[in-house]
Amino acid sequence: MRIVVAATPEVAITSLDALLSSAHELVAVITQPDKPAGRGMELTETAVSRWAKQNSQTLHKPITEEETIEILKGIDVLITIGYGKILSRAVLDVPLKSSLNLHFSLLPRWRGAAPVQRAIEAGDSFTGVTVFELDEGMDTGPIYTVKRFALDSDISSDDLFSELALIGPEALLETLDLIASGVKPTPQKSVDATRAMKLSREEGRIDWSLSAEKISAHVRAFTSNPGAWTEFRDTKIRLES
Repeated sequence: MRIVVAATPEVAITSLDALLSSAHELVAVITQPDKPAGRGMELTETAVSRWAKQNSQTLHKPITEEETIEILKGIDVLITIGYGKILSRAVLDVPLKSSLNLHFSLLPRWRGAAPVQRAIEAGDSFTGVTVFELDEGMDTGPIYTVKRFALDSDISSDDLFSELALIGPEALLETLDLIASGVKPTPQKSVDATRAMKLSREEGRIDWSLSAEKISAHVRAFTSNPGAWTEFRDTKIRLES
């Protein structure tokens, strides 16, 4: 099938590698435009942008919905992985077969922007990846494929992102096989849904009144983003797992 991937973060690269080496045709890669970053606020490209250039792949950084629609004309499947934009129905309907998302949780648990951190913060025993068909809701579309992953008691969000990035490609390739076979996805049960709200810098502050177990989960969940921290004598101290 003819595939376009819309992605931004480093964790998408294992899936891009798998698609590139598969029997499917990776027609193009879409990512976010370069943005100012760092102390010098220099324009910086995304990890996916670098990957596309290194692998000589057609790369797009669309600004408008009309640009995105034009890119998707004639493709079979759109796959999004942490793209960072909510796509309209007009965009989702362009691919001939489906528009998919690879989400790093066991949907409907942890719908939203920070599923990896929220799973660790909550002390979940299991998480995983879900490939589902995009609709206009926030991670509410019907599910094709789920892969579970058991959480060790000392795992950090950085480690978990790496682990889930390894099982994501298998879930995507299985889903593409299902679509080619005419299999329909299964609707989610919204009654079981939980929200993985976007992280804030203030959330990283450690509440020392919590149990040692909860403080450990807090530090492991927020170690890199937004950063776990506390204050001592008016000095901010960052903690890492």
